[in-house]
Amino acid sequence: MCNAYCTLFGAINLDPEDVKGKRVIEIGSCDTNGSLRPLVESYYPAEYIGVDIADGPGVDMICKAEDILDRFGKESFDIVISTELLEHIWDWRKVVGNIKNICKEGGIILITTRSYGHPYHGHPYDFWRYELEDMKHIFSDCLIEKLEKDPANGVLVEVKKTREFEEKDLADYKLYSILLNKRVKEIAEKDIKKYSKRLILMGKIRNFLSSIKRLLS
Repeated sequence: MCNAYCTLFGAINLDPEDVKGKRVIEIGSCDTNGSLRPLVESYYPAEYIGVDIADGPGVDMICKAEDILDRFGKESFDIVISTELLEHIWDWRKVVGNIKNICKEGGIILITTRSYGHPYHGHPYDFWRYELEDMKHIFSDCLIEKLEKDPANGVLVEVKKTREFEEKDLADYKLYSILLNKRVKEIAEKDIKKYSKRLILMGKIRNFLSSIKRLLS
C-alpha cells in the first residue's frame, strides 16, 4: 500500500544509483492503492522481492513480517521498503528489528506509516500511530537521512544502516495505541477483542439508524 505522499517521498529520496544492481525487498507489498515498485524497478535492481501475508498484486512471496529474518537471514538486502505497514503490526518491535537486521551495512530503509489523527483502518488489524519523535527514537541506532510529516496524518522516514549499527533496545518504549487511546508498551489480546466488539456494535447501530432514516424518508 502506498498513498500519493509515500510515492512522492520515494521518488525524491531513492536515486537510480541507490537501486541499480541492488537487492530490494518490500514488506507489506500488496498493491491495493499504489506501490513504489514500478518506480524502483525502473532503476534496474538486481532483484525485487515483494512479501505480504496473502497473495495479491505485487506479492512474490507469502511471508509474515515477523518471519522475514528467519526466512532471508541477516544483511540480505541493500534496500528495505515498508509502506503503510507498521501501524498494522501487533509486535512492532520484532518487525522493526527484522527490518534493521535484514538490511545490509550501508543499506537503505524506507518506511511510511500513520500518525495520530488517522482513523482506524483494519487490514486486517490496526494497532499503532507513529510520530516524528517516535521515529527519531526507534531509528536512533541508524543514520536518519530524511524524516518528514505526511500531511495525511502520517510520517515518512529514510535511514541508512551504518557500520557502527548496534540494535537499540526498545523493550520499554511506549507507542500510541489507537485501540486504547493512549501510549502503552503492549496491547493485550483482550484489548483487541474488546475493540473488535465495539466496532461490531457501532456498525450495528449505524445500520439501525440508517434503516430508521429510510423508513422516515
